[in-house]
Parts: sequence; structure tokens; C-alpha cells
Amino acid sequence: MNLLVVMMAGIMAGFIGALMGLGGGVVMVPTLTAVLGVDVKEAVATSSLCVIATSIAGAARYVRQGITNIKLALFLNITTVAGAVTGALLAVIAPRTLLYLVLSAVLAYLSASQVITGKKEEEKIERGEFAGSEEDKLARLLGLSDSYYDAASKVEVQYHVRRTPLGLTVSYLAGVMSGLLGIGGGVLKVPIMNQVMNVPIKASIGTSKFMIGVTASASATVYFMRGLVNTLLAAPLALGVILGATLGAQIMNRIRVKHLKMLFGGVLVYFSYAMLAKFIYLTVGVALPGVRL
Repeated sequence: MNLLVVMMAGIMAGFIGALMGLGGGVVMVPTLTAVLGVDVKEAVATSSLCVIATSIAGAARYVRQGITNIKLALFLNITTVAGAVTGALLAVIAPRTLLYLVLSAVLAYLSASQVITGKKEEEKIERGEFAGSEEDKLARLLGLSDSYYDAASKVEVQYHVRRTPLGLTVSYLAGVMSGLLGIGGGVLKVPIMNQVMNVPIKASIGTSKFMIGVTASASATVYFMRGLVNTLLAAPLALGVILGATLGAQIMNRIRVKHLKMLFGGVLVYFSYAMLAKFIYLTVGVALPGVRL
């Protein structure tokens, strides 16, 4: 196996993960399975370990920039960690074909959400809509509302957190998805914080990166104890992830996220197709073009 390719996959995963608030597993798992032919359970387990590295590298810089809402991250992680353990246990016993199908569906959802979410972000900031919405009682009690400086727009963005109970519930589902698919849960955390809880997209990204390391640690522990982590793959992947995440975190607050989300959506369309092709091949024996089976 070409370890340089593995490392490059890690760099791409870390870079995109830092920009989008994801763990990078949405790039690592499909690359390991569709491109390098790694078994999906082993790929998910190894990815979970590397997600910890990308979270540490990306989250540290976002905290220094004041983008991360630490109180919100700690609050949502109450149910996220429990969900991560649940997901990891389910992944160990779930049929391999089911994992391919679930991952394909998740990637298809994420590709669409990249185009939809955040398209009017600059306009919402200019109109003060994030601060104009009334925070719910629980958010007010816990002091979850916050602000950050947007380097691209050159303004201080204040926001009020809303629908906190719903966010807590969905965080459990995000944790289950993290443990089941090794993707860090950011696929749900970022859209929910942004669209449901009224948190601006950049603050959602920074907060998600902070949460992801804790979530992945819970599921990675289960995988490691069951001997599913490929240490030969984990080392070059982790190195690449750290390099990519550091670079991504350095530039995220200086660019317009909606442009990156549209590009990332296109990339995920292919990976969703690759996972669906794997599922079809294993269930009906039909090989679709453009994918290593």
C-alpha cells in the first residue's frame, strides 16, 4: 500500500475538515475504502483515531481566534459522547453492506447541505439576524450565546442560541453517526447549530471542531479495544491530518465559507457514489464504473 497516498489523503481530510468543522472522516473513510481497498470497518476504526488528531490541530487555533463557543460545545457533548459509544458498538456488529449504504446516504445529505446552508450568511450578518433572534430560556440560563470577530467581513458577530433542547437531542444522533461511520459527527453538528440553534456558520465550525475530538475519543477507544485500528495506516494518516488541519484553520476565518461549501459538496457527490457502488456490488454483484471495488 502506498503510504504517501495515505498521507496525502490525511492532508486533504484535515484541510477540508478544519474548513468545514468536520472530523475529516468523510474524506478518509471513502478514500481508504474506494481508492485503497481497505475494509470499511477497519477504515472507520482507523479514521476515528485520526479524527482526534484533526480536532486537536484545528480546534486549538479556533479557540485562540475566539471563534469557538466553549460553553455550547461542552453542553452539547453531554449527549454526543453517549451517542458515540452507542454508534461504535453498533458498527462492530452491523453488516458491512449496511455501513456502505448508510455512509452513502450521509455523504449525499452532506453534499446537498453544503450548497444550501450558509448561502446568505453575509446578508444575515449585515442585517443582525443572529443577534436579533430571541434566545431560549435554557440558553439564557447557561449563558450559551456568544460572539466572534469575522476576519472576512471585518465585523464583530453577536448571536443568540435558540432551540437548545432540540440541539441536545440531535447531538446524541450526531454522536451515534460519529461512532457508526467514523466521521466525527460534524456532518450533523454544524448544520444543526447553524440552521436550528441560530449559531453563525463560522462559530458552528469552530465549536464543532472542539467537540469532535471528545466524540471520536469515545468511539476510538471501543474500536482500539476490539483490535480494529490499523496502526500502519494510522501513523501517516495522523501526520497528514495534522498538517492539513493546521493549514485549514489558519485560513478559514479569512475566506467566504459558502464558496468552499459548494466545492466540497461536489467532492462529496463522488464519494457518496463510490460508497453506493460498493453497496450495489456486494448486494447484487453489479460493478459501477469509476470505483475500486
